[in-house]
Amino acid sequence: MANLTIRKLDDAIRDELRLRAARNGRSVEDEVRVILRDAAQQQPHEPQTVPRTPLPMLAKSALPAGEPAHGLPRVTLIIGGGIAAYKALDLIRRLKERHIEVRCVLTKAAQQFVTALAASALSHQRVHTDLFDPESEFDAGHIRLARDADLIVVAPATADLMAKMAQGHANDLASAILLAANRPILLAPAMNPLMWNNAATRRNVMQLRRDGVAMVGPNAGEMAEAAEAGVGRMAEPTEIAAAAEHLLRPPRSRPLKGKRVLITAGPTHEAIDPVRYIANRSSGKQGFAIAAAAEAAGADVLLISGPVDLAAPAGVSVTHLESARQMLQRAEAALPVDVAIFAAAVADWRVAHEGEQKLKKAAAGTPRLELVENPDILATISKLRDKRPGLVIGFAAETENLIENAKAKLARKGCDWILANDVSPALGVMGGDRNTVHLLTRNGAEIAVDSWAAMTKEQVAAKLIAHIAKAVEKAS
Repeated sequence: MANLTIRKLDDAIRDELRLRAARNGRSVEDEVRVILRDAAQQQPHEPQTVPRTPLPMLAKSALPAGEPAHGLPRVTLIIGGGIAAYKALDLIRRLKERHIEVRCVLTKAAQQFVTALAASALSHQRVHTDLFDPESEFDAGHIRLARDADLIVVAPATADLMAKMAQGHANDLASAILLAANRPILLAPAMNPLMWNNAATRRNVMQLRRDGVAMVGPNAGEMAEAAEAGVGRMAEPTEIAAAAEHLLRPPRSRPLKGKRVLITAGPTHEAIDPVRYIANRSSGKQGFAIAAAAEAAGADVLLISGPVDLAAPAGVSVTHLESARQMLQRAEAALPVDVAIFAAAVADWRVAHEGEQKLKKAAAGTPRLELVENPDILATISKLRDKRPGLVIGFAAETENLIENAKAKLARKGCDWILANDVSPALGVMGGDRNTVHLLTRNGAEIAVDSWAAMTKEQVAAKLIAHIAKAVEKAS
């Protein structure tokens, strides 16, 4: 079959091909092959059109904050020629551990130390080596490699490659990518100490830094050459990966740094006998989302949870328990804290006398269960004289008269804020992923109501933590 020359297609078709390729994470040439294959497999009576493939992105709720709109951040990793090139294979792993896509470019010298096959196996991507590769350059592959990334990492960055960058050379694929780049560049220099300290290298380093190129390392230590030591060792893969992640995901504002936040979540289970219990439909999702948002804001979070089927948020200390009495005891033991958020749906009652054995059906009829009231955790903490948190927040889960009942609860419990939400079964809030809340706050003798639009529970959590951060800053 004759080769298809993409440059001979009109601009609109070329643009469509590039768009489709980007959507599907393929090169343009691979996208053309897929289109031709699909067209060839169609039945004769079918219209000869290619369906538009939707963009395969992660849902926004599944992405870390600040993640690129196309999904996971992408790195073009240029591996230079030097003994440290073997560490680049470990760097690929370290980047992927941080949920960063990696596409590799090997210089001619790098291929003397590592193989394209090894880099491809670790990155799960095709490896590029040649500026004049006919399978890549028919759509200006070096430009695509420079632009289809969020960051370009050069590791090892040899003295030769850094000199080419500083002088604007573009006589191979790596230097052409770097010259065509409009993305941030991170270098991990690696060379003999005498080369690193050479006046020419120092001038090139200064020029690159003036050009805005970031660097990590080099480190001091022994060289590959016998009896050689000094500054010139490539930074370790974990250091380079951390520096890359810092550039891709800049540190977020942490307005609650140094603050202790107590959060309760989930239902409580109140035992009737060793088998049965009183409970509710709470999933704990809202409380866990609040804990994750508070930790992201820099808080030291203590999460107390009833029985739920949720993974602990990263960086959050979680205590799992069963009953309301256990939850109150643990909450009191956690004091003092700066902020307490009581999102748990605590059972209001428990049986007065828990059965030591499973209750049996009997001729006498249904056994009588005497109920007694559980301790009121929100009211107990809100009305403390000593160790009362500076900000106490409760939840009002209602099925009728939402705002009126929430206002009454705010006055009765003695807390500072209440988040009211309608948990009628038809709305699917309990156990679901979305919530509609109303924030009630005290404004002197008045109670202000701020009604929020329907949003995911993660969005509710982020908005609540933003309000808390402002209140904490104002109070300090």
